Amino acid sequence: MIEEKIKELTGYELPVPAKPLAAYVPVQISGNLVFTAGQLPTIEGKLIAEGKVGKDVTVEKAAECARIAALNCLSVIKAEIGNLDKIKKIVKLTVFVNSSDNFNEQPKVANGASELLIGLFGEKGKHARSAVGVNELPINAPVEIEMIVEITV
Repeated sequence: MIEEKIKELTGYELPVPAKPLAAYVPVQISGNLVFTAGQLPTIEGKLIAEGKVGKDVTVEKAAECARIAALNCLSVIKAEIGNLDKIKKIVKLTVFVNSSDNFNEQPKVANGASELLIGLFGEKGKHARSAVGVNELPINAPVEIEMIVEITV
């Protein structure tokens, strides 16, 4: 069961889904695809780090932020579909990294989420990915992640 693996691999429980910060829904289903809104690295509503990666936040801490944001994606997916074992495949991640000037290690940050998903789902966890450096993110988060998964209907 995926939720048991989460605790085993990360030491974390699957969090309670974060409430949207603005006028949007946290997850949308179209056919057998589930799309998440961007999820931040929050635990119990608080960011685990703030600021720009490469200046205020180390690559290692940012990779941890990516893991937490990915868990938050899984949390909103579970709230919508009821059981993470319905996930057939992780299709794509988009990882936004609040980057300082000249920072270009976004793929290393994104690996925090990618490695977690592969650890949890095995072959089904291998996915397409974009790791994008951005100037700012909501509430000064260092990382934001969107996820697309395929589910069994």
